[in-house]
Amino acid sequence: MPDYSMLKQMKGAIFDLDGVIVDTAKYHYLAWRSLASELGFDFTEADNERLKGVSRMRSLDILLEIGGLEFTEAEKLAMADKKNRLYVEYISRLGESELLPGVSSYLNRLRDNGIGIALGSASKNALFILDKLNIAGLFDAVVDGNKVSRAKPDPEVFLIASQELGLQPGECVVFEDAEAGVAAGKAAGMQVIGIGRPEVLGEADIVISGLHEL
Repeated sequence: MPDYSMLKQMKGAIFDLDGVIVDTAKYHYLAWRSLASELGFDFTEADNERLKGVSRMRSLDILLEIGGLEFTEAEKLAMADKKNRLYVEYISRLGESELLPGVSSYLNRLRDNGIGIALGSASKNALFILDKLNIAGLFDAVVDGNKVSRAKPDPEVFLIASQELGLQPGECVVFEDAEAGVAAGKAAGMQVIGIGRPEVLGEADIVISGLHEL
């Protein structure tokens, strides 16, 4: 039986976005696949696994590595921008129905219990997505790709989130679905609840299949 005592003691909950709050990974994949197709190669779902929890420019580097292609920095910035426009087009149709099971009720319960709630995500579209899902008002702090310069597994995003909540890192629990995110949470000195498969998220303190379990 998992030890949930950390949840009784936490003062702040910091959530990743993709795969924890909403599954936007499929839209990222479609946008990257479309870009790869334009460049003349296939980008598979297995390839896409390498992009989870990784910044946009690093994701592009991995994509080009897979395609065996090289471009200038200026060309790469234009490609990353194009991918983002495709992605934003997809997510502009998001609605509350796409929230993952249990998210809304769990966030509301945390608020009722006076727990600080933050988002810690590499996404530069995080606020836009939270608005689309109609849950932006439940977050006390949003730390996204516009506020950080170092990608997970660097702990920067979670350390800034705890600061914005006015808490010590040890008072916060991170909710993450990616290996790099779990590593970032642990490096920040926080306890981590992994959302997904135990064989992938073995470094987390507890692994569950989704927030509905809580």
